[in-house]
Amino acid sequence: MPWQYVSKSPVFANPFTFASAGDDGVVFVWNVQTGERLHVLRGHSRPITAIAIFPSEYRLKPEGRHLLTASSDKTVIIWDLDTGSQIHLLTEFQSSVKCLMIIERLDVWLSGGEKVCTWNCQAELLCKTACFKDADVSSMIELPKNNIAAVVRKDLVIFKLIPSSESQTWEIIEMRRLSNHEDDIRALISISDNTFATGSLVGELIIWDSLDWSVQASESQFWNAAPQSDKPAEIKISLTPNQHETCIHHLSTDRENIFAAIGTGIYVYNLQTKTVIAYQQVAHDSRVLHVAKLPNNQLVSCSEDGSVRLWELQALPPAEPATSGLFSMWGIGRPNKQHNQMAKRKLECSMFKTLELTGDLVGHSGAVRMFLYFKDHGMVTCSTDHLIIIWKDGERESQLRSKTLFQKLEQDEQYDG
Repeated sequence: MPWQYVSKSPVFANPFTFASAGDDGVVFVWNVQTGERLHVLRGHSRPITAIAIFPSEYRLKPEGRHLLTASSDKTVIIWDLDTGSQIHLLTEFQSSVKCLMIIERLDVWLSGGEKVCTWNCQAELLCKTACFKDADVSSMIELPKNNIAAVVRKDLVIFKLIPSSESQTWEIIEMRRLSNHEDDIRALISISDNTFATGSLVGELIIWDSLDWSVQASESQFWNAAPQSDKPAEIKISLTPNQHETCIHHLSTDRENIFAAIGTGIYVYNLQTKTVIAYQQVAHDSRVLHVAKLPNNQLVSCSEDGSVRLWELQALPPAEPATSGLFSMWGIGRPNKQHNQMAKRKLECSMFKTLELTGDLVGHSGAVRMFLYFKDHGMVTCSTDHLIIIWKDGERESQLRSKTLFQKLEQDEQYDG
């Protein structure tokens, strides 16, 4: 049987290293400066389902760095990244763990699957929820006041972690179940200390208050949320996603905007005006799997078609606000109200931008899952074509590295087998 390596989402280990995992159950640790493979972590027998890095300040082992991995083999492993050895192997799970989350300030980490479990830094189980029926927890984020938001299909479940002041025991209780979405939630992101967002299979975007879990904004088709009057000519066409696909595959944010991957397009939704201020309806030839903004204000998107593209948000020329038509000609209407409406439309129009393609990173032949950006060392992309490529200034750091990478992995697998 031919050997296959399908790279999952990579994660940062520190400013110089990162870890990647795949459907072969193997985890690799890499040096981003040289492209050198530092460690091969073998311990799982089935595909990796979740991966997370312990912060360097985490008190599991002060002098070391540690990695959490979960697999569909129903195990979770804690690794020492400096030596590549296993520290703990957890086998207490009845089903696959779908997500992992580390809460540094509480010195605990959580696993999500058929239930949510809370563990301490010695890998001891502190508390757990009851099993969910007919669904698993697919993603989680931390909220203020020891609360957690967990996705269970189309529901958002809010849990609270309650530590005991007299002992080391913990309790996790369900605070509320939010069923505002009509279909399964596919994206969950934290925007700020006060807000977070979810996106669904049918294109619903909901902005939530992180403290009281109320809905701040809800858009059933947010790509059509731009105002219909006084729009620049460039965005008067339909914003409906291409190929009749409305699933929100990925969300990211810079706290001012939300960047959404929907179908083959990417959309920029402004949190102040609650409108789409820029978009590319056909950004790639196939589904966009990941989109995010870099510190240099460029957007990067990657797709099932193997392409990685760079985009730039550019301001449109200022547009003159429209008059009030027949009513203003005859002096009908309240001047203050008209002025406020015109000011609002002027603000909305001033926010509109174009999304211009500035570059293509050509090198992958399979679906590109996501990317990692290193401020001083370029960008890393991973794909189902068995390659992890390091890019600097829009070019491969080494032409040979990406070619020899797969050959080295094949040789290692043949040697081990």
